[in-house]
Amino acid sequence: MTDRSELFDVVVVGGGPSGATAAHDLARLGRHVLLLDRAGRIKPCGGAIPPRLIQDFAIPDHLLVARVNCARMVSPSDQQVDMPIEGGFVGMVDREIFDEFLRQRAADAGAVRRTGTFKRFDRDDRGITVVTFEEHGVDGATSEHHIRTRSLIGADGALSAVARQCLPGADRLPYVFAYHEIVRAPVAEAAFDGQRCDVYYRGTVSPDFYGWVFPHGDTVSVGTGSARKGFSLRNSVGDLREAAGLGGVETLRREGAPIPLRPLPRWDDGHSVLLAGDAAGVVAPASGEGIYYAMIGGRLAAEAVDLFLETGQASALRTARKRFMRLHGTVFWILGVMQWYWYSNDRRRERFVSICRDRDVQKLTWDAYMNKQLVRARPVAHVRIFFKNLAHMAGLAQA
Repeated sequence: MTDRSELFDVVVVGGGPSGATAAHDLARLGRHVLLLDRAGRIKPCGGAIPPRLIQDFAIPDHLLVARVNCARMVSPSDQQVDMPIEGGFVGMVDREIFDEFLRQRAADAGAVRRTGTFKRFDRDDRGITVVTFEEHGVDGATSEHHIRTRSLIGADGALSAVARQCLPGADRLPYVFAYHEIVRAPVAEAAFDGQRCDVYYRGTVSPDFYGWVFPHGDTVSVGTGSARKGFSLRNSVGDLREAAGLGGVETLRREGAPIPLRPLPRWDDGHSVLLAGDAAGVVAPASGEGIYYAMIGGRLAAEAVDLFLETGQASALRTARKRFMRLHGTVFWILGVMQWYWYSNDRRRERFVSICRDRDVQKLTWDAYMNKQLVRARPVAHVRIFFKNLAHMAGLAQA
């Protein structure tokens, strides 16, 4: 079924943090927006959001299911290093509730919500983009719909169907497959701290990433990820639950999904399509952090599309990637080097955790994470950290 009477300014495919943010911002700018999302999909995610995100995107307190004030780094030899957050906290959210809040906020701003599965896009003889998607009825029947739009934002996650169609080679972007289990938080369990995130750097937990135990109030996210084929993520999470004292608690749900390892070299098709969020590859290397980068990517995509709609110049779409990389490209490069080096074997993981004992490292790490920018106010500390890293990488410092 084709609706030829209605023309949207923008169709946003994907209702995660990136797509919902883009739809919300464009609707507030007065654009006629359709937000298309699949039903019943929850991304595996530790759920951590920094204060910068809470402030920039006006996240209400009731969405924070926990406030973390410390991270514990655990090495292959079970060396444990606590990294307390001084004068602040990291918020934790449940993605099922958080993502729906963002979608509903977009609808409240004026975006039209539809539930369905994106199939493809085409262009008519006037250059208008026609988006085809499927809806599934309560009786199991499937109906096909065609929606006309002046522009299209693909925010449909890693291995994006929109990206595969508009950018040849996008499906060859390397990724980590992440898997987690949401379990019931233990009651009166001495080993469990509901205000601390535990991060495990062990080859048995992941040969190329890390494992996590993140508190979510009444629940806990226990997960890991790996790009190595054949590595059993489910067995790894089972072992991680035992190590964290969570082996016997109730499992509420299990989720898995790919996480891209680096941004795509191009995010637009030079005509009217732009990618955002995981579809564009904006997940931080080493940490796997994605919510903040997805939302800022969605905001930049909205601003680029608004400029495109205003000027009619396809070159406006390129501003989204240019602005994102100017803001965060250096951090992504540094984190990529860190992941390549420190996660390569257990000997290096042991040294990495040891580095985390350093107060300069802790202070600059939290400053950068909380504020989402490189901190340049303490050059002497940066120099000290640089030489300490060199010593560890060269094996001159003891783990």
